[in-house]
Amino acid sequence: MFMSISTTGTPESPATDLGFLLHKHPGKVQRFGTSHGEAHVFYPEAGDELCTAVLLLDIDPIALVRRGRGKGRGGSPDFALAQYVNDRPYAASSLLAVALRTVFRTAMKGVCETRPGLADRPRPLRIALPAVPANGAGEGGGPAMVARLFEPLGWQVEAVAIPLDESFPEWGESRYVRIELASATVRLADALQQLYVLLPVLDGAKHYWVAPDEVDKLLAAGEGWLADHPEQALIARRYLARRWSLTRTAIERLELARLAEADDREVEEVDNAVDDTDRSEPGAADAPGAEPAGEGPAGEGPAQEGAPSKQPSLAEQRRAAILAALREVGAAWVADLGCGQGELIGALLKDTRITEVLGVDVSARALSAAARKLRLERMPERQAGRVTLVQGALTYTDARLKGFDAAVLCEVIEHLDLPRLPALEYSVLGAARPAAVVVTTPNAEYNVRWESLPAGHVRHADHRFEWDREQFRAWAERVARTYGYTVVIRPVGPEDPEVGPPTQLALFRIGTTAESTATDPVPVRTTPEGGEPR
Repeated sequence: MFMSISTTGTPESPATDLGFLLHKHPGKVQRFGTSHGEAHVFYPEAGDELCTAVLLLDIDPIALVRRGRGKGRGGSPDFALAQYVNDRPYAASSLLAVALRTVFRTAMKGVCETRPGLADRPRPLRIALPAVPANGAGEGGGPAMVARLFEPLGWQVEAVAIPLDESFPEWGESRYVRIELASATVRLADALQQLYVLLPVLDGAKHYWVAPDEVDKLLAAGEGWLADHPEQALIARRYLARRWSLTRTAIERLELARLAEADDREVEEVDNAVDDTDRSEPGAADAPGAEPAGEGPAGEGPAQEGAPSKQPSLAEQRRAAILAALREVGAAWVADLGCGQGELIGALLKDTRITEVLGVDVSARALSAAARKLRLERMPERQAGRVTLVQGALTYTDARLKGFDAAVLCEVIEHLDLPRLPALEYSVLGAARPAAVVVTTPNAEYNVRWESLPAGHVRHADHRFEWDREQFRAWAERVARTYGYTVVIRPVGPEDPEVGPPTQLALFRIGTTAESTATDPVPVRTTPEGGEPR
């Protein structure tokens, strides 16, 4: 099997620069050993106007049998049927992809030390592959699949199905395709990475066992193009030999990378919903669903000797207040936005009046933890059908959030940077527009009652801010006016006569005439620096 790469040039940028990009001298024939044969690189033409490099892979069928793992799951179907007579030595497949990585490893990294900047610039490329298996296996193979995979990446695609026998056209077409790709906008390093991934995808099989580390290889080679590819799911599924657990992991990580890039943040910063800190520390005091360290079960200060042990925790009181608000508005379809590990979802499922629950979180780890805690795989089918868990960022509009009776933001807003809060306001109340929205957040005034929390500290290390009652009320009323809602502010947990409750709740309702303030007046306080965003 072989592949050719051609480029054109000018006197200022000669085509022979291809040799610098590939790190292979145009005047030499070079040979490289692989685990299944030998790879040869040579240049049939090398001039200033046109230069062509060829990678020829000479497969040893005996080595393929002795070293390969083609049998069984993840292996080539042809190889499993005929170990010594098959298409592997002739058709471009995962064998050629592995040879690409072996021979052009430095070129795939986009490194050219002898000509700084050369690898960063695209140049006219034409890549020819005389025989590529494009077995659709029910997923639409042949030339159509080639176009679906390469055209979104900026390639002009010429793909022609090869007949079974040109002398007998009535026999029809084979599963092999002759491919030519042309582009003036793709860097050579990106082209090689794309071929490394997409050749096995077209074949739909690999000559070796697909282990979990293949997910890392896919994401590394797909950096910069795979996350936005319209056939992302197809690529992940076929590259990973239809191993569903690996495919699911790859897609989750791709989505997380896309969200992190959109927010201009590191993946670790975005995927932080599952808190690994020791929750006995004061800084983790108000993690969602957790109790402040050293506090009594009702959030009323330190536990006293002989105090009742069955009082509801603050987290339980918070969930009870949310459920009461949802019953008040008659919600049957509920979206838990920023669902974390699914504590609220579990409470929602116990209410038979709620028929559908959507859990949304930016963290794939949090969603996996929620699925485990809820035991979705063991849940009766009818019950499991009420729950859907999806990954998404609440600061972007999402059509999946539309049509719900109510949305809940339980201890979520304080985890956003203040400049990003308006984006969440618009995506939830402006774009999704559920009939009701329930928001809970800590009351910063109550922090003085936590003896284990140092003065001036927030309750959780990931909290970007915490508002007092007046700040929360001002924010809620402004948002309600902006998006056509009314709002009621309610306390959650035991109210302290001086500093109020530990948690505050806002119930937004659309198209109602509900009172926009709580019954008890809230003392006016000066908004400190870092308060409600304007």
